[in-house]
Amino acid sequence: MKTNNYISALLAAVFLTSCFDLDTAPYDSVAEGNFWETEQDAKRAIMGVYSQMREQGAFGYMPLLDTYSDIAHGPASPLEIGTYTATEDFLVSNWQDTWDGVHRANTVLNKVPGMDIDGQVKSQVLGEAYFLRALYYFHLTDLFGSVPLYDESWDISEKFMDMILPRNSADECWNFIKQDLTRAIELLPLEWTSSDYGRATKGSAYALRGKAHLYTRQWAAAIADFEEIVYNKTHSYGYELYPDYNALFQTAGPVPGNREEVFAIQNKSSIGAQYGMEFPLIYGTRGTYGSGRQTCMPSVDLADSYEMLDGSPFDWDDFIPGFNADDNVKMNAFRATLNSELTDFATIPDTALLGSIYRGRDPRLMQSLIVPYSYYLGYVGDEPLNQIYAIAAGVTAANGFIQGRGWNTYLYRKFVPQGDMDGLLTDRRHLPVNFSIIRYADVLLMLAEAYNEEGHLDKAVAELNKVRARPSTNMPALNSGPAWLRVASKEEMARRIMHERAVELAGEGHRFSDLRRWGKAEELLDGRRESEITGATLMTRSFPTRNNLWPIPSEETINNPALLPNNPGW
Repeated sequence: MKTNNYISALLAAVFLTSCFDLDTAPYDSVAEGNFWETEQDAKRAIMGVYSQMREQGAFGYMPLLDTYSDIAHGPASPLEIGTYTATEDFLVSNWQDTWDGVHRANTVLNKVPGMDIDGQVKSQVLGEAYFLRALYYFHLTDLFGSVPLYDESWDISEKFMDMILPRNSADECWNFIKQDLTRAIELLPLEWTSSDYGRATKGSAYALRGKAHLYTRQWAAAIADFEEIVYNKTHSYGYELYPDYNALFQTAGPVPGNREEVFAIQNKSSIGAQYGMEFPLIYGTRGTYGSGRQTCMPSVDLADSYEMLDGSPFDWDDFIPGFNADDNVKMNAFRATLNSELTDFATIPDTALLGSIYRGRDPRLMQSLIVPYSYYLGYVGDEPLNQIYAIAAGVTAANGFIQGRGWNTYLYRKFVPQGDMDGLLTDRRHLPVNFSIIRYADVLLMLAEAYNEEGHLDKAVAELNKVRARPSTNMPALNSGPAWLRVASKEEMARRIMHERAVELAGEGHRFSDLRRWGKAEELLDGRRESEITGATLMTRSFPTRNNLWPIPSEETINNPALLPNNPGW
């Protein structure tokens, strides 16, 4: 594990709420003996545990996990095409950044119990630390399987060189996570005051423990935890779907009246307070504020999976005969040419037909994705600029076209800023839109899955239908009449849940874990061809069985041979 000066790191906690901005400097001049004395010290320390979530290998790049699944792709990285090794940088950063979060939480759990501070403050801080340690361990166990368990008795300032434990079993890791969350449930408040918005709550801990039960196939326990917060069994949690799906991903947080965030990274972007996430950089195009790299792109299969407005399956051949089988038909349907100045169209396909095809689909399609010949408000030079997405050679952002990496792919609209967000966005690496690690729609779909696994089909259908009934989505309910909406078996419902999680949670980083825990990753990804909208092949994936778990990084097994043997196949 990576060596850090953790006391300095804890003191250098970054912004989470207006209450605990840290203005102490220089950080390395603050001795540990002068810390851990006041309530403010305890609160600043827990802010350091929260701040680690934004690191790329913790949750800062969680959205990129979708590129390793069937609903998105990037520029053919080794992790995408399945040719990576145990030295892969992103894999290493996931290990190191997440362990840093564990150690920060452990430091709080080690130091705060002995502090002479208000008992309520102490309990709340400890509850937050248990929750966050569980969250970091969840990330590690999900991706790497069994890992060593270090609790708060390991003071790394004294024992770092002794931290060479072997890996605990996966069952022991999951039990440790659940135990931490049980403690968190006991200690955390139902809610915080507005100045502390975004900190972990009792409901957050129930949701994450329910998710841990789901991942370990303990369906009844998962149901109990999810029902607690969905049906307000012992407390009033007040979670509900926000009526406007698009606003969740386009509005600087916190979104007024939003009760869908169960637990989210709180993001901000302003001069002197850059604490956001890199969505403009990784999802945006050249005409996005600050210029994006288009590192993550929705797959053609994702776009095609969005249903018709009546809930029936979408099929291109129903609108453009021969489309599915013939790439020339695809090209003719989408390809435009520009004039000699590259400022306007010389020829253009039937955009009225394309528009009717896209608008006649589940509204989440055009709320989540930029589709051909739709508009996007970007930012070029010093001002917002409306850009059209044309499938044509020679497009540039300066001339009013969406300019990407030269591939004819779908693009994300979700989490991609409009203009400069009326001055709220000041750096492409710091989008001020909150990123939900768990939101209520996810909880409803996980509850539907647990119900389905336990044989409660009607209950599963009811929970999934709530997500489809969001006012801005308003898709017809399952089992509401037409044959194409009929669900009569556990297997049919499982397919519906797979679909709904894909279209509801697209771009949020859940799909890679979903496919692996369902045992579907190898089936859907090995040999999978990713293509452009016009049919050209971009890459072919490989997904051998061993890729269901990432290997422990090579440098870690060198430093601690007790981590061996590595995961199966590695």
